[in-house]
Amino acid sequence: MDLQLAGRSALVTGASAGIGRAIAVALAAEGVRLAVTARRRQRLDELVAEIDRAGAPKPIAIEQDFLSPDAPQRIAEQALAALGKVEILVNNAGGSRAFKLHTSEAQWEEALTLNFTRHRQLTDRLIDTMIAGRWGRVINITGKSEPDGINGAFCAKAAMHSWSKGLSREVGRFGITVNCIPPGRILSDQILRNYTPEYRQWQSEHEIPVGEYGQPEDLAHLACFLASPRARYITGAVIPVDGGLRRYQF
Repeated sequence: MDLQLAGRSALVTGASAGIGRAIAVALAAEGVRLAVTARRRQRLDELVAEIDRAGAPKPIAIEQDFLSPDAPQRIAEQALAALGKVEILVNNAGGSRAFKLHTSEAQWEEALTLNFTRHRQLTDRLIDTMIAGRWGRVINITGKSEPDGINGAFCAKAAMHSWSKGLSREVGRFGITVNCIPPGRILSDQILRNYTPEYRQWQSEHEIPVGEYGQPEDLAHLACFLASPRARYITGAVIPVDGGLRRYQF
């Protein structure tokens, strides 16, 4: 299927590894002009080189700590300067923050800033260019809605779901869609750090209906479709990519 993405422009945050990297590679393969941002410059440079070798449009790399107060402004300015406009925004930066019953305010602030506030702020700085062009895609990589305990990231992702639904109702008339993709067990550096091979095998056999952990590309394929003109009538949705792991119906 031709996704009609060639020549579009996109910004992908948290693009240096895992899901973000896979989304960047997949969008580039569709002919999308990219700006990619993350904390780790070396990994960003490796991503840019990989995409360039594949013959796709060479991305611009923006090294930026997402927690920095000026990160949204700096990222938006550099992306717009390089691309002219950002039509597709993939909000992917973030990370799990498991908390105890009593957790400091600083830890809560960090979790909410990293997993919600900076995404909202970055989107706010780019949404007017989408409105002006009467076309845009905001794709938020979020998280599960079944917390095992108190986790700052899960709370922030719930905020992302609510904010995304509200935003979708504000900007739909301008040809802009806003959707969320909560990953299940997608193999990444974080997954490999946090879960032993034995646990991954047990969970694959007992809790994941398709019988295995997912690959970053499994999620990237959906992100590319949601970014395309062919997904024009899908907005305000939360679409898990989890191999059936979650037990809720919607």
